[in-house]
Amino acid sequence: MTDIVRHGRLQNPPFRPRSGHLLAALMTASVLMLAAPGAALASASASGTKAGSAKTTATVGKTGKAKPAAAGGARASAKDARGASAKGAVPPKGRKNALVADTKAPGYRSERAAQSAARTVRRGAAPLQEAGNAEARLIAVYEMFGRGQARPALAKARDLVRDYPNFQLAQLVYGDLLAAQVPPTNSLPDTASIAKMRGNPGMSDLHEESKRRLQALRDRPPPNTVPSQFLALSTRSRYAIAVDASRSRLYLFENTDKGLKLTADYYISVGKSGTDKLAEGDARTPLGVYYITSSLDPKSLKDFYGAGALPINYPNPYDVRRGRTGGGIWLHGTPPQQFARAPLASDGCVVMANPDLKQLLRKVQIGATPVVTARSLQWISQPQAEKESQSITSAINGWKEARAAGNEAQLKKFYLPDFQRNSKKATEGISAVDEEVKYAQGKRVQLKDVSYLHWRDSEDTMVVTFGEVFDGDRSGRSRRQYWLRQGSEWKLFHEEILG
Repeated sequence: MTDIVRHGRLQNPPFRPRSGHLLAALMTASVLMLAAPGAALASASASGTKAGSAKTTATVGKTGKAKPAAAGGARASAKDARGASAKGAVPPKGRKNALVADTKAPGYRSERAAQSAARTVRRGAAPLQEAGNAEARLIAVYEMFGRGQARPALAKARDLVRDYPNFQLAQLVYGDLLAAQVPPTNSLPDTASIAKMRGNPGMSDLHEESKRRLQALRDRPPPNTVPSQFLALSTRSRYAIAVDASRSRLYLFENTDKGLKLTADYYISVGKSGTDKLAEGDARTPLGVYYITSSLDPKSLKDFYGAGALPINYPNPYDVRRGRTGGGIWLHGTPPQQFARAPLASDGCVVMANPDLKQLLRKVQIGATPVVTARSLQWISQPQAEKESQSITSAINGWKEARAAGNEAQLKKFYLPDFQRNSKKATEGISAVDEEVKYAQGKRVQLKDVSYLHWRDSEDTMVVTFGEVFDGDRSGRSRRQYWLRQGSEWKLFHEEILG
């Protein structure tokens, strides 16, 4: 392997991997890449491969370690890694066999995983992302490897690391495929190095990243389904976002005439301590229903946040009701020297690769794009969503009719005693009821652009957004209401007047 990396020559004929030999080859490649992060690119350059306009050159010492001299792109150096590690970045030393899907019989299982991924693609599953994305290209490499097409997979991997030299997982895959060209030998791998490699936390992170990316390909959302939180979405919301922390996945939906359509999904990272944020500084990502509140110009941010940032309204009124604290939860990018972060790596934010975030930035709407962050998404059909929205629709209609009739006693039944409007506490809901009756003046009202976002954990809540226009008027208020189910009834505990 040292000679291969030093001289950049691939052996011919290509090695046909078998479980035991593949493990040795992949582990050897991983050890080499740990010792020389630029080895894969150096090998490609030494063999005459052109890296477009960003040509990479390297010098090789007596030890066989590639020393990068120049590169047309960001390089994940040790210094860069230390700078990013404050927010959970994976250092370049943290590299692990990208094709190994399990610690038991890794070579065998990695090949089986790639073959399974290939079968999934052939069955015509929904596209993983928009075409041309870096992860889609990585998955294509997995697919070719699973079909036994080692050389085409190697070529694609080489192009991928040329275009994304800071994509650590892609670099490791490329090294694995280089190693797969080595003929089998009777010599055993360096067991001490392998043991050290397995114990490296950074390697565990890359192993988990690889596993979750493959899982996203194998476990696609069922056709014609949506996350259970999206019961109804106003046409004013052109897009919706759902995060599945267990799969390290962000799903982007377009709101079409035929309902929500999954248009793209992306690998993401969440908090170092996981999810279900409780307090400031706990390094957890909050769970719940939120909205994008602004878009921060990357020029005003540190490089650490990459292509930009999209703050969400954590803590929302339901979080405040439960005593959740903290803030500053964003969807943001990665530092220039780092393509992606480990699945559990942030201080609570949702972190995306910069090319993915740029796609998202072009589509979100401030104040109108909902963001659901869930431990694990549950998918339901459109008819099921309509069925589950019937109870809250009935409550909204009852609230509307009681207000139009001026029936204060009946209207009061829809409010919890600690109801708040725009964070100003009302006295046992009485002032809110009085205000509503006076505001309506007995007029009938039409509700439009209604959204129902359902959140269920220890309690059952609904975030309802709508516009209202009274008979005879041309315009009216826009409201966002937070409802809590108590028994079989829905009760209002918070309302925001949006405009």
